[in-house]
Amino acid sequence: MDDKTVLGRISELVDEEHTLRRQLSAGEISSDDEHTRLKELEESLDQCWDLLRRRRAARDVGNDPDAEQARSVDEVEHYLN
Repeated sequence: MDDKTVLGRISELVDEEHTLRRQLSAGEISSDDEHTRLKELEESLDQCWDLLRRRRAARDVGNDPDAEQARSVDEVEHYLN
């Protein structure tokens, strides 16, 4: 996945987040449904941003950014623990 693809995915996820908030405001979905999906979106966004940062870091030190792969949600969400 190249940088452009990762950035495109980030944009898609942000758009979905906005749609969820609109749907909640319009009463189309419950707050539980919104919270559940928002958590999933936030985790996916964190994965994308992590991958993008690692790709850029690899490029900055002369390594192949394409060698970087997305980490698991658990690894991205809990790496400071």
